[in-house]
Amino acid sequence: NNEQGQSPFVWSVIGAISQVCDLPVTTAVTCPTVRTHPAVIAQAAATSAVMLDGRFVLGLGSGEALNEHILGDRWPTAPERLAMLEEAVGVIRQLWTGEQVNHSGAFYEVENARLYDAPDPPPPVVVSAFGPMAAQLAARVGDGLWTTGVSAETIETWRDAGGEGPVYSQINVCWLDDRDEALEVTHTKWRNGGVPGQLSQDLPTPAHFEMASSIVRPEDLAESVIVGRDHDRLAAEVGRARDAGVDHLYFHQIGDDQQAFVDEWQAGLRELVTGA
Repeated sequence: NNEQGQSPFVWSVIGAISQVCDLPVTTAVTCPTVRTHPAVIAQAAATSAVMLDGRFVLGLGSGEALNEHILGDRWPTAPERLAMLEEAVGVIRQLWTGEQVNHSGAFYEVENARLYDAPDPPPPVVVSAFGPMAAQLAARVGDGLWTTGVSAETIETWRDAGGEGPVYSQINVCWLDDRDEALEVTHTKWRNGGVPGQLSQDLPTPAHFEMASSIVRPEDLAESVIVGRDHDRLAAEVGRARDAGVDHLYFHQIGDDQQAFVDEWQAGLRELVTGA
């Protein structure tokens, strides 16, 4: 919704992060199909991989209309978007070889393109999936799976389809001392989290999200977001994710106070909830 404000251009931010951070960096996730051609994503990811000295992972997904329709392109159906994503991954991998690439496919044309600073080795491609068709695609073309929450069924479908590699997932938190304040912040900033399923992929504007989420109550969001400093629930969610087969967890702190969760994590919360 409009309360969230501006998002920065991810590739500029990754460049800045590469100069101050020794941790791995993963896009979670970017879309290489409609608004941005896969050849452009291939170059951006290659540059990021080189700048991060091999600590970069490319997370890819089929996108949302909110971001992808802005140049006036038709918003494809879900099966079409998955087919576009499959071809896009192929184009990206071709360009990462460092060879000159000519490609003429169902969705993309590439002519005499070459990346002279091809990443060596190429970064892993982690593909986002929230349903069976996407999970099967991720198993075919990806080096890992990106999902949210526990998503045990999606992970199982991906494994059954031959998926190999690490599983990445996200846990939403609003980590503030006062639970009521955290719930209010969540409802103000993250009501879109209550918009279900395919609807969230197809709505084109923040105004549409605000209309769709107008019936979402604060207590509805408390089911999917850890609000307040709830150590026990956080530990339980981490345990459930581990049991489901998640290898890497990302904690999404909702609201303007991004430092609150980071500070407590560094101060000992990590050891408390993970035993590490």
